[in-house]
Amino acid sequence: MAPVVSRSLISAPMASVPYSSSFVLGSGSTKRVCLKSSFLVRNNNIKNGFLQSGLKWKQDKREIGGVVVRCEASAVAEKEATESSGETHEYQAEWKQDRKDARGVVVRCEASAVAEKKLLRVLGRLMSIRLRDNIKNGFLLYGFKWKRDKRDARVAVRCEASAVAKKEASESSGETHEYHAEVSRLLDLIVHSLYSHKEVFLRELVSNASDALDKLRFLSLTEPSLLGDSGELEIRIKPDPDNGTITITDTGIGMTKEELIDCLGTIAQSGTSKFLKALKENKDLGADNGLIGQFGVGFYSAFLVAQKVVVSTKSPKSDKQFVWEAEADSSSYVIREETNPENLLHRGTQITLYLRDDDKYEYSEPRKIQDLVKNYSQFVSFPIYTWQEKSRTVEVEEEEEPKEGEENTEEEKKKTKKTKTEKYWDWELTNETKPIWMRNPKEVEKEQYQEFYKKTFNEFLDPLAYTHFTTEGEVEFRSVLYIPGMAPLNNEDVVNPKTKNIRLYVKRVFISDDFDGELFPRYLSFVKGVVDSNDLPLNVSREILQESRIVRIMRKRLVRKTFDMIQDLSESENKEDYKKFWENFGKFVKLGCIEDTGNHKRITPLLRFFSSKSEEELISLDDYIENMFENQKAIYYLATDSLQSARTAPFLEKLVQKGIEVLYLVEPIDEVAIQNLQTYKEKKFVDISKEDLELDDDDEVKERETKQEYNLLCDWIKQQLGDKVAKVQVSKRLSSSPCVLVSGKFGWSANMERLMRAQTLGDTSTLEFMRGRRILEVNPDHPIIKDLNAACKNSPDSSDARRAVELLYDTALISSGFTPDSPAELGNKIYEMMAMALGGRWGRLEEGESEASTEASTESDASSVEAQVVEPSEVRTESNDFWE
Repeated sequence: MAPVVSRSLISAPMASVPYSSSFVLGSGSTKRVCLKSSFLVRNNNIKNGFLQSGLKWKQDKREIGGVVVRCEASAVAEKEATESSGETHEYQAEWKQDRKDARGVVVRCEASAVAEKKLLRVLGRLMSIRLRDNIKNGFLLYGFKWKRDKRDARVAVRCEASAVAKKEASESSGETHEYHAEVSRLLDLIVHSLYSHKEVFLRELVSNASDALDKLRFLSLTEPSLLGDSGELEIRIKPDPDNGTITITDTGIGMTKEELIDCLGTIAQSGTSKFLKALKENKDLGADNGLIGQFGVGFYSAFLVAQKVVVSTKSPKSDKQFVWEAEADSSSYVIREETNPENLLHRGTQITLYLRDDDKYEYSEPRKIQDLVKNYSQFVSFPIYTWQEKSRTVEVEEEEEPKEGEENTEEEKKKTKKTKTEKYWDWELTNETKPIWMRNPKEVEKEQYQEFYKKTFNEFLDPLAYTHFTTEGEVEFRSVLYIPGMAPLNNEDVVNPKTKNIRLYVKRVFISDDFDGELFPRYLSFVKGVVDSNDLPLNVSREILQESRIVRIMRKRLVRKTFDMIQDLSESENKEDYKKFWENFGKFVKLGCIEDTGNHKRITPLLRFFSSKSEEELISLDDYIENMFENQKAIYYLATDSLQSARTAPFLEKLVQKGIEVLYLVEPIDEVAIQNLQTYKEKKFVDISKEDLELDDDDEVKERETKQEYNLLCDWIKQQLGDKVAKVQVSKRLSSSPCVLVSGKFGWSANMERLMRAQTLGDTSTLEFMRGRRILEVNPDHPIIKDLNAACKNSPDSSDARRAVELLYDTALISSGFTPDSPAELGNKIYEMMAMALGGRWGRLEEGESEASTEASTESDASSVEAQVVEPSEVRTESNDFWE
């Protein structure tokens, strides 16, 4: 009796059947059938009367009793296709097994729904497609609530309420369609979106080989027979430049035919992930392992460089060896049994990549393959051998040629031994260096750390310090960090966060060293080291690093461990090591004061400066506080461009006289760093080159009397200088200099103004504003100021007095560290003053003297007169008192 098929099924195109839809046979039937799309078909089984294998199949007949009668044309075509090219399979997605409930009704299990949802989410993320639908209990939701399907032992039945809801939804919102994908295009999108560099294909395939070896090692604990006598656990890589191929062979667990279909024929299904789950369930084996794979897409990275991939594999669980073949642009693959005795393996897997024309010459080069292994897979647990060309010196015998005129018989011919170099091919162990971070720090010697550092980072100097640690808890990772023996010759390479000094590994497989502050802040980019985490995915990208909570936790702990290492170095008995560190990297630690306010407490104890009491040796802020007076409330500092300028600065005079220590900030970054700190151990940082400098032991009565006496002079000088200064006042910081120019409380110091002028894109308007806040302080005890005070009272309109004020201001400008606006004008003023001084001391030449006698007299005077220091008061007396 022929089946009664629903009309919707007949009208639907055969090639467009959705992968998750269900249909119901006619009301008179007792069996229901579930229809799935072509890319979910397993093992070329015929579902619902047709097969999608690139050939056009005729529809089979199906009886009511469930017995399938295949039409003759369909059977013949299938047989011919199988015999000619082996079994052809189409790529599948990963679905979990449904379960049967207590009443015998099979309901889609929760794992199946989760797997379905996971697949669509992964595909949507990789292709930058945001799917609008959600999966719940096996159905697509488009804003409607669908009830769960029931499922008997073999076929699916959509419940009546669900069918009604779907019909109502279709009538109200239009037709509902499900997504379809072209597998070849989908595979291409997945591969090229996950991997930004072609060369990672070797890393992925070596990681798969390492997983296969690890699986065999774990399983052999309970089944020793799996190891057999098939040799060592190893990986061999053989590039063939002549044929444009790469062959990767491992002696691992291999795969059966079913595993080939499940692992290589199912996109996004990870055999390693399944094995890990089994390990966790088996308490005897435990879950602490070195298995790498996770997502089930690493194998397909081979298609980044390969046009064709052939996998030959032999599992110890099977007597047969199978071959899996696939083309890059195909939506199907072929599996056949290996019958050639020359290609049989004892155990394991052999992957042969037939490289694309564009990549054939680069990736079939033996030296290139060796470099990639050293870069990405240097610390894989198993030995990796690469096929390399080598040379050796051999001795050969050669017959000497007879000399001219000599005849030698065959017996008399002499044979000499010579050496020559010949080339040959052989296997070479590539990953000799072992992952030192995987060992217990107590078992590693200092020399081993130094050797690892030099070999890994191509350094010739020993590191100044190192730290080896393992973090546990919420995020687990291992790390070895080093402070280099010297800074790079180009300082920009140190500040640049893309220095490639930190190498990130996931389960001993190199991932990347190209970071932009994700693992270390910019000011600590000079630190070198390795970080190995089991919590990150193998195909971690820059975007994942920036958004990953795991990476943020790792960064925080790495920074803390780095500061602990530097602090230990500063407290070590060998002071020269920290002195050397500070000379090389001190300015970058100061940069941390500016960029990392959260770590000020860790950074500040590491700072070192020269001071007025320690001009030869650097001191710490703790040393400064220890030497402070009991009632001293501030840490005083002066920012200049050099140590010599700081020593002779007029700002220091009164503080040095009182025995107060002043820090010298002589590097451009120092002042900005201190301003960002503001305080240390409740002591405020005070710039002695700014106004309102408070010294605790000032005599207030004397200070008040002095201000009253010189109020008129201060107002008069301010009137002469105009907008050049904000105000003029009596100084409390001078003892030997006549005057000094200080900055306003919120203005720029001379050092800061110089730095801002040097900025390429400096704001000149801001510069003018901040410069206008300068304050001229005069020393009432200096003779020049006393003379000016008398001049402003006796002859305030004197041109000589006004010129003296201008010259006094310009001189204070230079001595205080500022740059004069017009150096040429300042020079002319000094020349004029010199002429007045010299004229008063030696007198003017009398008229009538001959030119010859003038020259002779000049030469005589020049040769006899010695240089003398002329005091200002002496100049005034001998120059007819030009103040009046």
